[in-house]
Amino acid sequence: MSKTDVAIIGAGPYGLAAAAHLRQVKGLDVKIFGEPMSFWEKNMPVGMFLRSNWTATTIADPNRSLTLDAYQAASGQPVSKPVPLDRFVEYGRWYQRQGVPDVDRRKISRVESNHSGFHLSIEGAETVHSKRAVIAAGIESFAHRPQEFIGLPAHLTSHASEHRDLRSFRGSSVLVIGSGQSALESAALLHECGAQVEVFGRSHKINWLEGWASKTLHRRLGSFTNRLLYAPTDVGPAAVSQLVARPDLLRKLPRRVQHKLWKRSVRPAGARWLVARLQGVPVYLGRYATSAAAVGDRVRVCFDDGTRRTVDHVLLGTGYKVDVAKYSFLSPRLVDSIQVVNGYPLLHPGLETSVPGLHIVGAPAAWSFGPLMQFVSGTHYASRSLARRIAAAAPGS
Repeated sequence: MSKTDVAIIGAGPYGLAAAAHLRQVKGLDVKIFGEPMSFWEKNMPVGMFLRSNWTATTIADPNRSLTLDAYQAASGQPVSKPVPLDRFVEYGRWYQRQGVPDVDRRKISRVESNHSGFHLSIEGAETVHSKRAVIAAGIESFAHRPQEFIGLPAHLTSHASEHRDLRSFRGSSVLVIGSGQSALESAALLHECGAQVEVFGRSHKINWLEGWASKTLHRRLGSFTNRLLYAPTDVGPAAVSQLVARPDLLRKLPRRVQHKLWKRSVRPAGARWLVARLQGVPVYLGRYATSAAAVGDRVRVCFDDGTRRTVDHVLLGTGYKVDVAKYSFLSPRLVDSIQVVNGYPLLHPGLETSVPGLHIVGAPAAWSFGPLMQFVSGTHYASRSLARRIAAAAPGS
């Protein structure tokens, strides 16, 4: 059995940023497990663009030298705006090679706790004992499927995260459920590859976000006013953005206020540059599915207003619902020991759970530290907070 001080599970933006920061702590041995940027490469469709702005797309590193600008210079090829998915994946892997070159790409199959730390079982191999464990496993396990579509076969309905290439739907009729970025961009990609697409969303309107293609408001405000109203992290509307960018301040507010700000910051929305790409795609709002059933080789969906559609496939752009119990690698006993609220772990400073030495970063941290944790720009706060907490607890500190 090998040993380490900190084991990080997951090598996406949060795992890589955590490893880079923790390795700045003197005398600390850190191991990181997982395939770098795998979720971004395998669970998001070819042709996708990131909704976040340039500064919010940079993964945190302790020396601020592994930025998106630095990657662009090193690659010798300009990165367009908005940032294409494939270039972001390349950037993440460049970051990994530069900042965390020794990622162990093997998969962790089980994490168990005992009085001295954590046992991590590596699939088909050894066991690692670690004094601390950092879960940076992302959101793949949390894909949300409305009840009406559970039980239908995969060839009739699927979640947007299950597709790498939507061109397989060319010539098919596809019903997209949802009114956020995932649903709307999937609909645009399907339309562009030759599928017959319709979108049905529960929201009564689409919230279009200012982005790379529309800077009118920002130009009117001027750069100084923009800096006052909008944090570089790019999460939340004017003024709210600055508060969301400061999780330690946000978490001091009454829970009802935190919840209100959270809803305003992450409500279903689409980047404005999608508007032109959705021309010709019927979008029906204020409607929700009441039932779905297989009809031969197709699927029939009924909506609350009596509308029916029979199509070849239903694509669920219905987002993610955090529930840490769905991390299959956590032992049942360990899951039972984690204090949760609505599936979210209740976290303390340093993003530490109720189990001493167990930390969770990324989207599951949003209940305790706000909606910033659901975005790449949250790596800056999370990695620094994590490193401070672990450094303070290290022997001799």
